[in-house]
This record gives sequence, structure tokens and C-alpha cells, in this order.
Amino acid sequence: MAVNKTKANLRRRRMREFLDQVKANKMALTGTIVLAFFVLTAIIGPFFFPFDVMEFGNVEDILQPPGPGHILGTDDMGRDVLGYLIAGSRVSLLVGALATLLCMVIGTIIGIVAGYSGKAVDNILMRITDFFLVIPWLPLMMVLAAILGTSIWNIILVIGVTSWAGTARVVRAQTLSVRERQFVERTVSIGAGSGHIMLYHILPNVFPLVFASTILVAAAAITSETTLSFLGMGDPAHASWGMMLHYAFETGATSTGAWWYFLPPGICVVAVVLAFTLMGYAFDEILNPKLKER
Repeated sequence: MAVNKTKANLRRRRMREFLDQVKANKMALTGTIVLAFFVLTAIIGPFFFPFDVMEFGNVEDILQPPGPGHILGTDDMGRDVLGYLIAGSRVSLLVGALATLLCMVIGTIIGIVAGYSGKAVDNILMRITDFFLVIPWLPLMMVLAAILGTSIWNIILVIGVTSWAGTARVVRAQTLSVRERQFVERTVSIGAGSGHIMLYHILPNVFPLVFASTILVAAAAITSETTLSFLGMGDPAHASWGMMLHYAFETGATSTGAWWYFLPPGICVVAVVLAFTLMGYAFDEILNPKLKER
């Protein structure tokens, strides 16, 4: 009981220290505030501005500029752009979060197994990783999306399966360092199995690096979802920022000067990606001892 209580107190102290460092870091604080704004908007926004992709407006409401009835104007179907934007934030953030989670799980498992096992297992897993690193990611995603179909879950799967290689490389490098430390050698000497060592000793020591890397992957995942949707491979049954940009381009909103149709989703994508990028670099600076010393 005393040991568990000590560990719990240590975890709470480390969490407080981490939160204090985040508050003191301007990049981390700015990114967190921006991301929190979009997450909060995605959660409560639809209650105030409900939106249905299958509910069209009147003919006279098509591509109307911002005004009292529609704060951000209307789209080519007469639908409210603000409602579309808020509904799209849910899908874009959901796809980014789940694809990042899948990427993190695959990359962490492969990186730890490759780094700890070494020899033949390492060679095989790293050659597979190199394949995903060198192959152009956009054509690969487009081919997989075309084969699997335009569905949100398929897009999440495609992004997660094609984006884990960088995480695997980073985790493997850190695992090679942790594997040579004395506490791991002592654990091996008392007869602990490889699975136990990787789960309870290697993973906790590489997790801060995984966490920082994952934040950056989230930015790439949202960009990938936007790219696929803009190219017409998104799910038309669900609103997303990428689908807004796709329909704005298809209807010629850029040439007709309907800036309220394509500019807001573009700004939202840039803001969220920038928030994740700021958080990723800041967390890497906070959690990486070498960067902290430098």
C-alpha cells in the first residue's frame, strides 16, 4: 500500500510539474488554447447552430454573403456556412484524433519490438518501415481510399496505416538507448520475459517521446483528411472542412468571389494544424531532457 501511495504521489507531482512547464511555455500555451477553442466549439457548437448536409436552403439563399440571417453567408446549396463549419470541425478533429491514435499504436509497437529484439526482427520491421517512408504518401492514400471506399472510417484507417513510419523510427532509436541501461539488464537477469520488459520498462521510458511525436502526427493527419476530401475522396454524407473546400472549388466559389465559402474552412485547417505543431515542438522541448539542457 505504501509503495502504491508513493507512486501515485510521484505521478501527481510529475503531472503538476508538466502542467507548470506548459503554462510557462508560450508555444505550448498558445497551441493548447487554440486547440481547446476548436474542441469546445465542436462539442457545444452544433447545439446552437444545427446543421444537416442533406437539408438544402431556398434558391434565393444560394451563395449569399454574410449578413444578419447568416453570419458567414451561405454555400452553393443555400446552407448556412457557419453551421457547416462547426459541423465540419467535429469530423475533421475526430478523423485527426482517431487516425493519430492508430498511427501511434502501430508505430510504437513496431518501434519498440524492432529496437528491443534487434537482429533479424529489427531488419525486417525496419525495411517495412523504410517502404512506408520512401513511397509517396499522397498517391498511396489515394489508392487505398479508392479501393476501400469513401467512408470516414476508411479514411481514418488509410491515414493511420500510411503515417506510422516516422513514429516507429523515432521510438526504435529511443528503445535502442533504453535497452542498454542497467535497470533493463537487471530485469533480464532475474528472468523477466521480453513482453514484460517492453511493456513495463521500455514503454514508460519512451512514452514522453511518443507523446510529443504524436502531437505532430495529429497535424499531419488533419492535413491528410483535408487533402483527401478536397480531392473528392471524402465522405459526402458527413460535413468536414475538406469537403467544404472541395465543394467550394467545384462550384467555382474562388472565381466568383464567394470568399466566405472557402476562406473560413481554410483558416480553420491552418489554425488547428498550427496549434498542433506549436504543441508538438513545445512538448518535445519540455519532455526531451537533451533539448531541455540545451
